[in-house]
Amino acid sequence: MELRSPARTFTIRQLCQEFDCTARALRFYEDKGLISPERDGMNRVYSYKDRARLQLILRGKRVGLALSEIGEILDLYELGDGGATQNAISLAKFRDRIRALESQRLDIDLAVDVLKEACSRLEDNLRSTRPELLDQPVEAIRPRRPRPGEMRRAG
Repeated sequence: MELRSPARTFTIRQLCQEFDCTARALRFYEDKGLISPERDGMNRVYSYKDRARLQLILRGKRVGLALSEIGEILDLYELGDGGATQNAISLAKFRDRIRALESQRLDIDLAVDVLKEACSRLEDNLRSTRPELLDQPVEAIRPRRPRPGEMRRAG
């Protein structure tokens, strides 16, 4: 049976496996009103529409959209205007997110440059004072603290 067939249904386990998410996450999205599975007794039965919404939720999360933004976009599908409003609002939100990510990238690039400069200065200092400490893991450099009950020896 094709995945997009209106008659096709999915279990929570099937969706968790397909999208590599947890049942807890699906229940959370349900609590937030983002997906609305039917019930068969105690079991949740997800429709092809729930599956498509889950796919969009996970994509939105991956790019940093808030669940409220994702919900707003999903709800616009029901307007019946051929998706025009949903597409326009999605486009605006995606462009906002791109601007935010590009700004973060600039901040990250600046932080990396500052850290590289600091590393260079520290390496120069260690090279001239304690070259044996260069490129050692923190555990090999950090002084060992005495355990409770151990006496410190005067050196």
